[in-house]
Amino acid sequence: MTGPTHPAAIEVNGVAYLRDAKGGLVPLAAVKAADLLMDETVRDIVAEATAMSAAIGAFKAAAFGKVASFQALLAQQYGATIGGKKGNVQLLSIDGCMRVQVAVSDLTEFGPELQSAKALIDECLTDWASGSKAELQALVAQAFQVDKQGQINRSGLFMLLRVESDDDRWKRAMEAIRDSIRIIGSREYVRFYHRPTPDAAWRAIPVDIASA
Repeated sequence: MTGPTHPAAIEVNGVAYLRDAKGGLVPLAAVKAADLLMDETVRDIVAEATAMSAAIGAFKAAAFGKVASFQALLAQQYGATIGGKKGNVQLLSIDGCMRVQVAVSDLTEFGPELQSAKALIDECLTDWASGSKAELQALVAQAFQVDKQGQINRSGLFMLLRVESDDDRWKRAMEAIRDSIRIIGSREYVRFYHRPTPDAAWRAIPVDIASA
């Protein structure tokens, strides 16, 4: 044998082996051709995906850098900045057909007050059972639903805060929800849009860089 014939092969005493999912060594010659073809396909795709992820990450950094440089230039020349208090900013081409938007969203988590809010809400729904609307019960269930990552349904909770009631327990529950909200950081997004004419609807340019 002249050497391993697979990128992940391990040569032992002139014999090529592949490590399986359990950590054991399997002779390369004993691996089915279909499994080798699948392995090659997966490795090719993952290698391309890794390179693409790196390119997207570099593009994301460059896009944020260009927007920041433009903002700094305006601040230097005119003594004024563009964008909202949280850093949101929108840039448009002169013809109105291209747009770059930088959005900053808060990262939130919910404290133990949320459990007190749930207890008060349950009391209200129990007492209101004869007159409670099914829509409100569904909204409460949705708001306190936990996803696979153990995260509370944020949008559902914020929708629940819009519901008004004269019941003091409900008011205290809504106050507890507000008190439970913790801002733990922020995340920046950059999005791109274009349209053929200034009066046409915007179309997003799909570049998924949220996690790059």
